[in-house]
Amino acid sequence: MAPPLLKTSFKQIKVLQSFYTGGKCALSGDGRILVSTLDEDVILTDMETGQELARIEGDTELISTLAITPNSSHLITCSKSFMMRIYTLDVSATGVTATLTRAVKAHDAPVITSTVDPTGTLLATGGSDGLVKVWDIKGGFVTHNLRGHGGVISALSFFAPPDRDARKWRLASGADDAKIIIWDLNTRKMVKTLEGHNSVVRGLDWSVDGRILVSGGRDAVFIIWETGDWSARGQVPVIETLETVGLLEPGVNVGQNESDSSQVVYTAGDKGSIRLWSSSTGKSIPMAKADQEDEIVDVIYSKMTRSLISIHNDQTLLVRSLAPNLPITRRISGHHDEIIDLQYLTPNDSLIALATNSEDIRILSPGESSFGDIGVLKGHSDIAICLDRDSTGSWLLSGGKDNEARLWKIDPENPLQHERFTCYARFVGHTESLGAVALSRSEVEKSQSFPAPPKFLITGSKDSTIKRWEVPKAPEGQTNVIIKSSKALFTRKAHDKDINFIDISSDDKLFATASQDRTIKVWSTETGETVGICRGHRRGVWSVKFGPSHVTASTVGGEGAGRLLLSASGDKTVRLWNLADYSCIKTFEGHAGIVLKAMWLNNGLQIVSAGGEGLVKVWEARTGECVSTLDGHEDKVWALAGSRDESVIVTGGGDSVVSFWKDVSEETREERQKEEEKKVEQEQKLANYIQAKDYKSAIILALELNYPYKLLNLFTAVINSPDAEKDSIIGLKSVDEVLANLRDYHLYLLLCRVRDWNTNSRTSNVAQRVLSVLLRSFPAEKFTNLKVPTRRKTDDGDEGQKKRKGETMIIKDIMDAMERYTERHYGRVEELVGESYIVEYTLNQMEEAAFVDDRKEARVLVGKSRVNGVHENGDSGDDDEEEEVADSDDDEEEEGSEDDDEDAEMK
Repeated sequence: MAPPLLKTSFKQIKVLQSFYTGGKCALSGDGRILVSTLDEDVILTDMETGQELARIEGDTELISTLAITPNSSHLITCSKSFMMRIYTLDVSATGVTATLTRAVKAHDAPVITSTVDPTGTLLATGGSDGLVKVWDIKGGFVTHNLRGHGGVISALSFFAPPDRDARKWRLASGADDAKIIIWDLNTRKMVKTLEGHNSVVRGLDWSVDGRILVSGGRDAVFIIWETGDWSARGQVPVIETLETVGLLEPGVNVGQNESDSSQVVYTAGDKGSIRLWSSSTGKSIPMAKADQEDEIVDVIYSKMTRSLISIHNDQTLLVRSLAPNLPITRRISGHHDEIIDLQYLTPNDSLIALATNSEDIRILSPGESSFGDIGVLKGHSDIAICLDRDSTGSWLLSGGKDNEARLWKIDPENPLQHERFTCYARFVGHTESLGAVALSRSEVEKSQSFPAPPKFLITGSKDSTIKRWEVPKAPEGQTNVIIKSSKALFTRKAHDKDINFIDISSDDKLFATASQDRTIKVWSTETGETVGICRGHRRGVWSVKFGPSHVTASTVGGEGAGRLLLSASGDKTVRLWNLADYSCIKTFEGHAGIVLKAMWLNNGLQIVSAGGEGLVKVWEARTGECVSTLDGHEDKVWALAGSRDESVIVTGGGDSVVSFWKDVSEETREERQKEEEKKVEQEQKLANYIQAKDYKSAIILALELNYPYKLLNLFTAVINSPDAEKDSIIGLKSVDEVLANLRDYHLYLLLCRVRDWNTNSRTSNVAQRVLSVLLRSFPAEKFTNLKVPTRRKTDDGDEGQKKRKGETMIIKDIMDAMERYTERHYGRVEELVGESYIVEYTLNQMEEAAFVDDRKEARVLVGKSRVNGVHENGDSGDDDEEEEVADSDDDEEEEGSEDDDEDAEMK
């Protein structure tokens, strides 16, 4: 039987990340687009799927307020830099494109509040300078400057008459001077100043017919004003500091008296709940008691979806249906804070539990396409730090800073919603916060249709002790009672410092503890006695895991049949320990920071570790080789878990991101095999083209395959071909045409090659010819606008640097490099041309000197021959000799003149 293949490739299939960190939120008229603030950025999210539709980067200052038009045509943002920006929105089924059309300084101080009129044409802004401005959204200019308040503007509300009569348009504004001013937008004058509040006015809303105006403030009252005479119909105390107030549409039934046809008023504030009131009587509409929630900072009324969305101080959004008791239909976490720990839940891993630096534990569905949390576990009075689940995934154990552990029953299929996620038992006894918990691993029998609770659990605390607890049985007939256990089976002083992690072996016989004192201790679960200590880490140990029962020391290259223990430490290493003698048999090094979590993968053949540098590494256990690195976090990766079938790894970090990684090793291997087969076919085809001297097809294929060396040889062969065409720059017109019709990506590839060839004088001729064809074939704009994504593999064969989404590498860098080397080659050619003149001059001088020497030698020979003739005849021949000498002198004069002429000509 072939050994199982290694898991070497993982794909990030889903990311849960923050979209709201506090501040203003807005909703489009159709209820689809939620606009929220994420620090200085603005996020547009699909309310159905949770998909991020758009992200608008800020100006480094926090967003103070924002608004979206009802038809989603425009988005307006204001930041604490005093700047207001107007964007046009192009909405499609898959995303939103935001285009900045106007950026102006709205006020001389930060804009505190803003609102859009029902038609989406006007925007009102109120600043901390006490000024109210009305803007034309499309034009981006001010239509009204309204002065009258003596403090910071805190609330605004338009009234647009149903008949759209311009004479009836009104604007109500409230401020921290406790006054409300009514403005006539037609005459630009103040209609009335309403005084009735004693503190900041936080909410204003008009009835549909404009006959009443409701206002609410931090003085814990809301007032209903008759707009006919601007008298206060009633001042209703609500016994809470109000942050928002509004009116529901007529006819909405939320449990009010059927005989009461008036509009319903809703209020919300620091008590964390929405309350309903009759606008005619001012009486509260009875509602069922709900769970205590964090303070409400705003409420969005969606008429299209018939819901109220309450925005809470803990960055949670609750969607409530407009029905009696306002039932919560969705809970959306805008910001998870740091993900400290996580666990898969349910037998089929359909849920995820998150410990998020909060006292509440959030339950999510990783497979759901809907937007929101499945549930929340409330019970801890301080931050929940650690989590563990049983073998069935139906029971969750949590430990918190409130010094107690809680066992939760996870039953998402229960028809009774309030019984789906309940606390089963509390375990109280530690004197300091808990840092580690673990549940029994043994299988339990099912109690009717639901698994029975685990037999026991182990807890470890900052008080340096460990405790074993027996899980009590629930009293008969009492299903909703939380059992309190305060007596542990045993308590042991375990370590000298904090206990970071506890793991129980699969047979429940042993458990291991990891501590900041750099040691790992193995204990008997029955007696609570130490059976072994693992020493070797140079920093605190953060995580420990027993290996699968079939994986022994010999399996990973060690000696013996001892079982294994896996540990992760602050010394940047992961270690394997042999439980036969508690010795370290293998050390995995590669993380640049502390290693916070480690777990087994692929049935014990591999190991996964999560580090403080934000990376997750997958190792082969036998060789110690890192086969894959997962980069999906920008902060410490605190949490790590795997699905039962080991096909998905989920990680959570200090950056509030939860990443899901799917094993795609098999698909990757198949894809690579197909690519190799295709590559072999194409290489054979390329060889056939070269053999047939079909340079046109060969060059196209070499570009497709990205073979720079063969491409260079092809161009060289064309240039040096004896059949080269004179009117072609490269040598063949067909090749020129190929270069003149390249696609953008191939053009980029070729420019990269030309840049490289141009750096070498031996190949610069080819580079210059190819560049000449490209520059003659394409306009300059083609090169200046040519961009290639940096996330794909670069054409130099190296992995492109990882940059933020949307960044591109501009072709200008390549052209600049070619320009510098081209100038160098041009200078070298100019120098060679100059040197060629020196060679030519030297050769001419050498030829001239040789000619003069030949003439002189000839005259000497003639003289010698004549002397020899006189001696043979015996005559003195004086007369003849004198005559010859005279003739010779004349000849020398003539030769001298000829030499002068030649010198002049040479010069």
